[in-house]
Amino acid sequence: MSAHVVTISATFGAGGSSIGPAVADRLGLPFVDRAVPAAVAAEIGCTLEEALAHDDRAASGLGRILAGAARLPSVPLGGMDVYLPERTIVPAEEEFVTHTEQVIGRAADGDGGVILGRAGAVLLADRPGVLHVRLDGPRERRLARALTEAEAQAGTRSGTSQRRVERMLDDNDRARAAYVKHFYGADPADPRLYHLVIDTTRFTGPAAVELITTAARAL
Repeated sequence: MSAHVVTISATFGAGGSSIGPAVADRLGLPFVDRAVPAAVAAEIGCTLEEALAHDDRAASGLGRILAGAARLPSVPLGGMDVYLPERTIVPAEEEFVTHTEQVIGRAADGDGGVILGRAGAVLLADRPGVLHVRLDGPRERRLARALTEAEAQAGTRSGTSQRRVERMLDDNDRARAAYVKHFYGADPADPRLYHLVIDTTRFTGPAAVELITTAARAL
């Protein structure tokens, strides 16, 4: 039996945005990523920009609110201190998260897919036919990979600031962890959430895709 759904949790620089679509293509499944905030916006009746602002994959989403205020007093949350401004979480925030859960649930009930981020491994933990994958690696190696990719996009080595990329890595990791910890009381780095954990700083992208598709078909 082949997995109907694959969830992928990926730290910054671990290649989730390229490995995810490649896995979906190999398995003949939809890649469920950017369609999520679009569907949430349609259901709530807000703009796509508003939905993206509450999405855990966005460059400036809800996770940044939960984790980005390191200068504020902290509170313990699932074993990790998370910095929360007063009254940050209001019913509107919960509504966005609830609709995100519903979109992912419908995808799993329907055609299935490869779901990137959004606590998919927690949301679908008890469902049969779902493979849960974590992509990660040592921070310094993920940073080197992210810097190389940024320089390739910029077309020059001198045009990319390592400090800027390093800040992006730390902000993204902190934000995505805070999102999962706050709403689900789980640590996305916990290997017990996954069937397969891959250090993608040691494996090439195609090798990681091969590992995931093989595991999905064997599940």
